[in-house]
Amino acid sequence: MADKKAVLVIGAGDATGGAIARRFAREGYIACVTRRSADKLAPLVAQIEAEGGVAHAFGSDARKEDEVAELFRKIETEIAPIEVAVFNIGANVRFDIVDTTARVYYKVWEMACFAGFLMGRESARVMLSRTPNPRGSIFFTGATASLRGRAGYAAFAGAKHGLRALAQSMARELGPKGIHVAQLIVDGAIDTEFIRETFPERYKLKEQEGIVNPEHIADTYWMLHNQPRDAWTHELDIRPWLESF
Repeated sequence: MADKKAVLVIGAGDATGGAIARRFAREGYIACVTRRSADKLAPLVAQIEAEGGVAHAFGSDARKEDEVAELFRKIETEIAPIEVAVFNIGANVRFDIVDTTARVYYKVWEMACFAGFLMGRESARVMLSRTPNPRGSIFFTGATASLRGRAGYAAFAGAKHGLRALAQSMARELGPKGIHVAQLIVDGAIDTEFIRETFPERYKLKEQEGIVNPEHIADTYWMLHNQPRDAWTHELDIRPWLESF
């Protein structure tokens, strides 16, 4: 197991998370992917294996401390050391403020912020244990809501702002110890089934490279992981050329 490395993608959906897992698997990393239901990861695992990679699917609730701790323990002891950890849970929902219940706000915060804290903490624990030279990359997927709140998205913006603050604090604490922490803000529609069905006019911009290709997002994660330590990036934004900002 000494020469093996794992990438953990929490929130490995059909678009960005899956593309990141495939990208690292093509480079020889063992892809450990998670969703609430492991069964939904079967197509992704099959695709990685068809491309010659190795993948393991886990069903776990990223909001539950004991399940996250057990996930890290299992990967570290039974599969390979986690070299890269990616938090990619979205929780993008729209509610007018008067219709935002306490349950909605809390659930969105749990999914998009608190779960990120649990992953970040457990990642730090295992990566710092690689004495005498701790190493690893911890990446958080952000959104436009990481930078500004928008009407109808109070819960989502609150969670993503919190996730960004978490990433900043972790970068300042862990960077000097040899662990690369970065926040990637995807400011634009991503080529997903959700965008295709919900925003068909927006989806038409794909013909002009006007929505983000998940494979290109994944390339950016790979680039960040391979940055030399004398030129680490903490935060970057990704958007199509015609996106206003």
